[in-house]
Amino acid sequence: MAKPLMSRLAKWHIWLGWLVGFPIAMWMASGLFMASRPIDQVRGDHLRLQRPEAADYLPAGNPAPIDFPVDNYRPVVELRTAMQRGRAVTTVTYADGRVERYDAGDGTPIEALGEADAPEVVRSQIAGGNDVSSATLFGADEPPFDFRRAMAVWQVTLEDGTHVYVGRDTGEIEAVRTRWWRMFDFMWGLHIMDLQTREKTSHPILILFATLGLIGALIGCILMFRKRKARVTAHG
Repeated sequence: MAKPLMSRLAKWHIWLGWLVGFPIAMWMASGLFMASRPIDQVRGDHLRLQRPEAADYLPAGNPAPIDFPVDNYRPVVELRTAMQRGRAVTTVTYADGRVERYDAGDGTPIEALGEADAPEVVRSQIAGGNDVSSATLFGADEPPFDFRRAMAVWQVTLEDGTHVYVGRDTGEIEAVRTRWWRMFDFMWGLHIMDLQTREKTSHPILILFATLGLIGALIGCILMFRKRKARVTAHG
């Protein structure tokens, strides 16, 4: 009775191997690639310059009150004061996602970053930031694929292919996307079987192949155990 069952399991194991062999190899290869470099290098954290200077610290005292327009009825979700390029700046984030900046010294509004301003931010905060090849503005409704956030940003491209994203309204570096990051992102899409958005970690295709792979592995364990038992019995 056991032999017909084991024979049937062996056939199922072979067919499952053919069916899920490629996805398993893809998962292993993509996982190995993603694990081959520290995550801080993938995120470009090693390129960020962290050199505190006197101009990086807020002066003593409270920031100046902000003179909001009379017709401004939008609820505020965050109000933060920090140093930006040697200047105390108060950043206001509204519930609808809009961001505005004000001078913390006198409360006057600060204009959004222009084409010449974004590369200057990169030069002062990113290693190799002097080698800028282009600066392109993307609206919140059309973010670049390697940024994928609903925010107006300047894409500052360095000569080595690194993309540094500077918020048009925040005045801060929002993300660093090296060539390695973009390859990592592609491998992540392969790993979760979602090359379109690279965000869905739970969908029918992934669950199906993972389930079949698990069943195949369990059958393989059973076959290995039964064969070992048979050899021990024969030699005994």
